[in-house]
Amino acid sequence: MISAVTLAVIGVGLLAGVLGAILGLGGGVVVVPALEFLLPHFGRDITIAQAVAISQIGVLAVGLSGAASYLQQGLVRARTGYLLSPYTIVGGAAGSFLGLILPARAVATVFAALLLYSAYNLLRGLKRVEVEREPSRLVPPAMTFAGIMSGLLGIGGGTVQVPVLNLMAGVPIRQAIATSTFIMGLTAVGNALVYQAGGLLDLRLAAGVALGVLIGARAGASLQSRIPAAQLKLFFSLLLIFTALQLLWKYWGQA
Repeated sequence: MISAVTLAVIGVGLLAGVLGAILGLGGGVVVVPALEFLLPHFGRDITIAQAVAISQIGVLAVGLSGAASYLQQGLVRARTGYLLSPYTIVGGAAGSFLGLILPARAVATVFAALLLYSAYNLLRGLKRVEVEREPSRLVPPAMTFAGIMSGLLGIGGGTVQVPVLNLMAGVPIRQAIATSTFIMGLTAVGNALVYQAGGLLDLRLAAGVALGVLIGARAGASLQSRIPAAQLKLFFSLLLIFTALQLLWKYWGQA
């Protein structure tokens, strides 16, 4: 019989997969806080580093499932993805090593600050007309930073990659989301290996998250094409703000 913990973890993965594919996230903005808040109610304590490690498998699942659907729809800028993925992979490995040594409060605070900054950038560009434009020279270092945040926080890097691709590289929001999903799968492989080597990856919980994510990501990629671009940006921003406030309250408000 499937345990309550396993069902809860699959449910978290399902939600993360749907939202991750719709918004171009790895699902980590759902998986990391959800595991931390939910599992203690089932008598299973988990640290933020362990949640981040499990989230890397969820990110990989979103990348595989969501990107496959987006490739079929012709939304992925594959050349852009291949050119930028080395930056995120190197950054991801560095961020994963940092995740093994930094204290939980520091990681949570960086996570929250990143989410709020990404939400601000997207809301600021909410009314921007979606047109092609020349990419900024800052795109490669920004994508490296996205990789570092991916490894450190288990978020897939989408919270940085989508705004970077949309606002700095001039990629329309739908294609930015699809391309971010494509890149994050490549980045998550190295990240997961680092956390596994560090002994923080619970494979049973990770498998439950991955199962839910694989199902949810396919559904999310199909739903995304039906949602207007402005609503995607607004929904994405509100999700980031809500998650950031949750983390700040847990690690600072109750200290």
